[in-house]
Amino acid sequence: MQFLILINTDQELVDALPPAEYDRLMRGCFEHADQLKREGVLLGSQQLEAPSTGRSIRVRNGRTSVVDGPFAETKELLAGFNLIEAADLDEAEAIARTFPWAAVGCIEVRPVRDMGLVRARVGAQAGSLELVQAG
Repeated sequence: MQFLILINTDQELVDALPPAEYDRLMRGCFEHADQLKREGVLLGSQQLEAPSTGRSIRVRNGRTSVVDGPFAETKELLAGFNLIEAADLDEAEAIARTFPWAAVGCIEVRPVRDMGLVRARVGAQAGSLELVQAG
């Protein structure tokens, strides 16, 4: 099964880290991610730029609105993600616990839906939109 590990951080807590501590945490994350990738557990990962660099698009009652970031009403904002392969939610949680960012935010673990099954259920033709086939 595939799981997405969402790394949400509180920017105030991140900014309060001494630069050397932040660098130590990031270096450890990269080393850990490299190890998970070698083990075939980590399928992909990315960091995101600050929410203030993005835009939020909504359509309500046929009307589209575009708002510059920040656009969330929470202190903890999505900072990055890791796509992993694990036997079940418990194993995925155990892997997520190995990332240090819960100390400055929250790490969310969510199963990836098999879009092939959804396509079949709704009668959509098979396509190549899925980046990584859920299995």
